Amino acid sequence: MTTTSTPPGLARFNVQEEHAALAALHEACASTEWARRLLAARPYAGTDDLYAASDAAMAELSTADLEEAMAGHAPIGRPKPGDPTSAREQAGMAGAAEELKAEMLELNLAYQDRFGHVFLICATGRTGEQMRDAVKERIGNSPEQEREIVRTELGKINRIRLARLVEEDA
Repeated sequence: MTTTSTPPGLARFNVQEEHAALAALHEACASTEWARRLLAARPYAGTDDLYAASDAAMAELSTADLEEAMAGHAPIGRPKPGDPTSAREQAGMAGAAEELKAEMLELNLAYQDRFGHVFLICATGRTGEQMRDAVKERIGNSPEQEREIVRTELGKINRIRLARLVEEDA
C-alpha cells in the first residue's frame, strides 16, 4: 500500500544526487548491495514503497552482504563512541547494572565465537534484560537459523533508520 503524501525527507531523498543518497543509505545499513538496490528503485511514491524495497533487498542479500551489514553494528552494550544512532538504539543497556553489562559482554563474546559476528538484535525499545535473554536463547541456534534471524533483525533496524531518514524535515 502506498502512502498518499510524500514526507519531506523522502521527497528530498528521491532527488538527492546519487553519492549523497548512497551515503545516507549507508548510514542506515552497511551493506553496499542493499543500498544499491534501494537507490536503483528511486523515486519512491511513499514510505511504504521504500520499506517494501528495503525488505525485498534484505531478503535477497547473500551471506557476504549480510556479513558486511553486520560489520556496521557495534556489540550490544558497547555503542560506537560518538555515534548517536548506536547510543540511541542501545539505550536499554545504558542504565543497566554493571553485573548485567559484564554478563552481556561475556555473552557477546561467546556468541561471536560461535557465529563469527556480533550478536545482532533490533535493540530499540528493549531493556538490557530482554537483550540478554535473547542472546541466551539464540546462542543455541544453528548457523543457518541464526543467519535468518539476523536477516529479520537487520530488516527491523533498517526500517527504523529509514523512517528517521525520510521523516526528517531538513
